[in-house]
Amino acid sequence: MYERIRNLREDRDLKQEDLAKVLNCTQACYSHYESGKRDIPTDVLQKLADFYGVSVDYLLGRTKEKKPYPQ
Repeated sequence: MYERIRNLREDRDLKQEDLAKVLNCTQACYSHYESGKRDIPTDVLQKLADFYGVSVDYLLGRTKEKKPYPQ
């Protein structure tokens, strides 16, 4: 999961600071999410999935399909 989140960020040429602003947290907090030092809360996973246009299952590594579920 952590590698996918990092790869999605890097694919868009974003910095950790950019995602920290989106998630309303510090860069250090976001860094801990990416490194696996801190568990990612459900609401943060949902925000990341919405931001990247992927499913939470993709972020969690449960599927290789990035496409989000229909609403």
